[in-house]
Amino acid sequence: MAYFLLVLTTLFWAGNFVLARAFSVDIPPITLAFIRWCCALLILLPFALPAIYRHRKSIIRSWPILVFLGVLSVGSFNTLAYIGLQSTTALNGTLMQSTMPIMILLLSAIFLREPASLKQWFGVSLSLVGVLLLVCQGQLAVLKALNFNVGDLWIITAMFIWGGYSVALRWKPKEMTGFAFFSVTLIVGIICLAPASWLEMQNQAPIVWNRDLYLLIAYLAVFPSILSYLFWNYGVEKLSAQRAGLFIHLVPLWGMLLSVMFLGEQVKTFHLWGMALIFSGIYFAVLSGNSSSNKQQA
Repeated sequence: MAYFLLVLTTLFWAGNFVLARAFSVDIPPITLAFIRWCCALLILLPFALPAIYRHRKSIIRSWPILVFLGVLSVGSFNTLAYIGLQSTTALNGTLMQSTMPIMILLLSAIFLREPASLKQWFGVSLSLVGVLLLVCQGQLAVLKALNFNVGDLWIITAMFIWGGYSVALRWKPKEMTGFAFFSVTLIVGIICLAPASWLEMQNQAPIVWNRDLYLLIAYLAVFPSILSYLFWNYGVEKLSAQRAGLFIHLVPLWGMLLSVMFLGEQVKTFHLWGMALIFSGIYFAVLSGNSSSNKQQA
């Protein structure tokens, strides 16, 4: 079940990036993040308040780590990604996002003293080659021509933030349910984003709301906000941050598949090779991780 939920998570994230890029001219990035999370909280509020009340003692006792995780996840990750998507290309953004498993592996090794095995590194590398093959469309000249700009740096920072969040989930209060934890981080993130959004709108033209923008907010509030965060937290809890992080390589794959479905783009040979490498890398790294765990238990 954890594997299936992580696959869905990456699908929802792909839609999040594609839509944020498509509407980058219509709504400023920090305000987009703020409205998105406010709508998600409104949807969850009838269920969130009882959950928060039941876990009030744990929340009071563990408030420093809860605030830290809320700032990293809801307050920072998608906000920085939205800022980056204002000025970077889709190709560059996809490449930057593929560094997230590397961030998780490095941070896990530094802070948790959980160095990855050679097999896990090989699996990550194999998946990364598949991602590069997809985003370069099988042409190395495309990769060599990349020019990193400010948007790329924002995306890289967002990936680092998510890696830190995934690793720090280790210190989430064990007695708190995933839903109660997510509700608290939502509130923390919204509090952080509120003043930043207000400042951003002081120098922006008023948002012109239309049907497409409403649909955008509805999608962002439900799928990459509520469902993806709950699914991701569950996957990390069951599989570890390192193995869950490998599934992030599916995001650019989903992005290309969505383009084929909705934009009529053709599937070419490099698409099939990229898909094969990505899934092979995920399978290899997960399998090697399970084998290592079984040997340790024996």
